[in-house]
Amino acid sequence: MTEQNQVQLKKGALELCVLALLARGESYAYEIASALAAGVGMGEGTIYPLMRRMHDDGLVETRLAESNSGPPRKYYRLTPAGRAAFAAQKGEWRTFTDAVNQLLGER
Repeated sequence: MTEQNQVQLKKGALELCVLALLARGESYAYEIASALAAGVGMGEGTIYPLMRRMHDDGLVETRLAESNSGPPRKYYRLTPAGRAAFAAQKGEWRTFTDAVNQLLGER
């Protein structure tokens, strides 16, 4: 698979991955970026615009909390709309991957 194809696949799944991480509990952007970098190899630069859009779309809400290691951190958590979006996207992802796996002869 070419690097361009890998980037496109990752971008397509990025919001779902962020929603999944936040479904586990609130987190701040750097922590989310680190988990995505370790899990699927996404860079930190892609997270901040996505978090802003998700906030503007009402999927996440934020709060500031003091940090022992620098400036206050902005924590993100899912809103009810974010939880609904996560459930819907997770179902769509499973349907899609099942179809792809079937075409690949893996199911």
